[in-house]
Amino acid sequence: MPVPSEPTLGPSERDTLRRVAAASIAHGLRFGSPMTILLLEYPSALHVTRATFTTLDLDGRLRGCIGSLEATRPLVDDVAHSAFGAAFRDPRFAPVTQAELPRLQIHISILAPATPMTFASEEDLLGQLRPGVDGLILSEESPTVGRRRGTFLPAVWETLPDPRAFLQHLKRKAGLPEEYWSNTLKVSRYTAESV
Repeated sequence: MPVPSEPTLGPSERDTLRRVAAASIAHGLRFGSPMTILLLEYPSALHVTRATFTTLDLDGRLRGCIGSLEATRPLVDDVAHSAFGAAFRDPRFAPVTQAELPRLQIHISILAPATPMTFASEEDLLGQLRPGVDGLILSEESPTVGRRRGTFLPAVWETLPDPRAFLQHLKRKAGLPEEYWSNTLKVSRYTAESV
């Protein structure tokens, strides 16, 4: 779901972003860095400052996922960086190899700005979640658990459609127990346009 004030990208812009992601991964294999983006070579719709995540699948299994939650670069440049990061900087995986390159499936998520949620309890939070729509950022900072943070993109609802399971797995990703709850827990939500 894109930001309401910004138009959804057309097919040619979406194709361009997929090509940039693939080219940045190929560039990374050769040179060890993301592809350099010259903005004048791309349509103005791709110049807007946006945060993105790139998810890579190989043979139907996750192969890498990296991105940013805050918009700091032009969209096309952020895609080049998130694609490179997903291929070579995800600590859960070894770097992508040349042999894997033609078999990678690339999924790009363009994030809308996150908005803090207000809730009185875990049940209240669960009741506000919109399965298939909301991406969540969960953060906690306390003397007992330290600083913890994790996010799930809206696409994660495809594998975790139940709100309670979605939240429990997100807590675990952030390094917290599934049943953890405190009054200092913060949750923000965002939507994402899938490319």
